Amino acid sequence: MTKRKPDYNDPYIAVIGGANMDICGASMAALSMHDSNPGKVTISPGGVGRNIAENLSLLGVSCQFFSAVGDDIFGDQLIKEGEKSGIDMSGVLRIAGMRTSTYLAVLDEQGDMAVAINDMEIVGEITPDYIDIHHENIKKAAVIVADANLSEATLAKLAEFGAEKPLFIDVVSAIKAPKILPHLGSIHTLKANREEAEAICGRIADLDKMATWLHDKGVKCVIITLGAEGVYYSNGPEHGVNKPDSGTARPVNTTGAGDAFLAGLVFSYLQNSDMAKTIKFSTAAANLAMAHEGTINPAMSVALLQKNMDS
Repeated sequence: MTKRKPDYNDPYIAVIGGANMDICGASMAALSMHDSNPGKVTISPGGVGRNIAENLSLLGVSCQFFSAVGDDIFGDQLIKEGEKSGIDMSGVLRIAGMRTSTYLAVLDEQGDMAVAINDMEIVGEITPDYIDIHHENIKKAAVIVADANLSEATLAKLAEFGAEKPLFIDVVSAIKAPKILPHLGSIHTLKANREEAEAICGRIADLDKMATWLHDKGVKCVIITLGAEGVYYSNGPEHGVNKPDSGTARPVNTTGAGDAFLAGLVFSYLQNSDMAKTIKFSTAAANLAMAHEGTINPAMSVALLQKNMDS
């Protein structure tokens, strides 16, 4: 069922970032390099920003998405699927003659990514001028979410909103992490894995020291995902590691877990949840995402996450 698009008299989220088509090949057995591996291939809408927007929509949160796609079949599909999910895609830029971003991942028999290739040249078309065109709708949002696939110039433009609106940033990768450095003082919530956090903080390896360094730079909430070890969190007074439940099911596909986690952070912020509940809810969202073969689990809902948390 097509969901209601955002009513801009009500709170909504502005999400700015990449939109891809994800092609995932999951091996049925241990990967054999330089050879053909029997497995299963799926194609689904993806991209960090787009995934966050869809997960928020599934959680009942209104979103407007800002991105760029080509005038190809994949671009058509991303627009269509986004609208079907209830995301306002009216601000997405269509560019003639360019390829829609594509993410190609090979998963091992455990469902973890073994290797991936991203073709994301078109993300460079999400420029500061593009942000200026949509300035008013972005400014009116209750929360602004962006991923570090964006150029440094575009991230700098978005950082200007940080004085007025909570800005949530997904670091995406260690290679892209340095783009965040000049704008730490404008970020409300920073989500990174350990490698990404170390790329931002330099030689600091201790989690508490990294969080303190980031807080000193102006970041209000620090979230560092630790894979099988859980999630480190800090808002200053509250900090620690939330370890995974021993009963967590084996993942089917880990590709969209981090995006679902960040959507959980945004949802929890809108609910004024405390840090403990925020991390628990966001972790439940990541676990539910990993339980589905696609990048997005269509079963994502507040009711199901609450049920999983209670049980």
